[in-house]
Amino acid sequence: MTMSARFVLLGCAAALAAARPAAQSGAARKTASVTRAATSTLVDGQHIDMFTVTNAHGIEFRAITYGGIITSLKTPDRSGQLGDIVLGFDSADRYLSPHPYFGALIGRYGNRIAKGTFTLDDHTYSLATNNGPNHLHGGNKGFDKVVWHAEPFEKPDGSGVIFSRTSVDGEEGYPGNLRARVTYTLTANDELVIEYVATTDKPTIINLTQHSYFNLAGEGSGDILGHELTINADRFTAVDATLIPTGTLTPVEGTPFDFRKPTTIGARIDQKDEQLAHGPGYDHNWVLNRKGSGLELAARLRDPKSGRTLEVMTTEPGVQFYAGNFLDGTIKGKGAHVYGRRSGLCLETQHFPDSPNHANFPSTVLRPGQEYRSKTVWRFGHQ
Repeated sequence: MTMSARFVLLGCAAALAAARPAAQSGAARKTASVTRAATSTLVDGQHIDMFTVTNAHGIEFRAITYGGIITSLKTPDRSGQLGDIVLGFDSADRYLSPHPYFGALIGRYGNRIAKGTFTLDDHTYSLATNNGPNHLHGGNKGFDKVVWHAEPFEKPDGSGVIFSRTSVDGEEGYPGNLRARVTYTLTANDELVIEYVATTDKPTIINLTQHSYFNLAGEGSGDILGHELTINADRFTAVDATLIPTGTLTPVEGTPFDFRKPTTIGARIDQKDEQLAHGPGYDHNWVLNRKGSGLELAARLRDPKSGRTLEVMTTEPGVQFYAGNFLDGTIKGKGAHVYGRRSGLCLETQHFPDSPNHANFPSTVLRPGQEYRSKTVWRFGHQ
């Protein structure tokens, strides 16, 4: 079959109807493929397209052009049964309503910037304060709320989608025309590789990440407190009551933040601790133990019930572990599942929150002539 024949435009209803039986049956497709489906949902006069990417082992992810959102991610458990391990919605139009960044690409700046201001080259920039007194995840209309240009691809070592867009000078208060490209590649080795590239024509700041909520037991199956988590970090960035870093890199030893050995998430999440009270629970950046500039292990997650595992490798210096503390049962997701408190968790690879306002943090400044590059790998398995 030729590439053009595979990218047949399907109706939204047909595409989504095809997705649900596959998730329920757990049947693994034995050939790698990419398909593209035009949905009936319009944003600014543009149809949202959905891509379905499958590898030879049956692992499958779906992503839409709105926000580069990963809407589903199916992996096998220890018995070979496929299950969707990310929170989200059944239809593309549901992502247009307010939600806590399910599956989205985040930019220009992932995480928080104190009071929505930063100074660069003696000029102070003002951003939206959309999270209490602070700026969060790119502002009122960040990268998660725009339609991206998308191109599918198939290669011998993996298939996927390239998302690209230009964030114009002044968008959400950020300087410079920023040209961004994000590639999702599903490999034959059961990995989802996320690669970020960007350039600018003016000095600016950038911190891109991916905001999927994981539940390795399957979305809608309850909370994630029984998951075992390992984080390769000796320190974390302590925060104030508004979750802005104080600038102190606090040792994890002897605290509820020590995940250097596999630890059940629920074991210490409700202990009396000032930092946990700010969360409330885990919503902090861990300072990864890095040896170089290449891919290194950031975290490992395991669900004892299903046996599913997730390893997170990254080139970034930090990872934000968010335990879904603000999910409150008001959101109905796929299959009308109610997403209660801590029903999903995020592992957002990143530079540190509020880096532009902390000289001792790794820099997030991008200048003309430079190229921003970041890479994160999600490796799936079971045991």
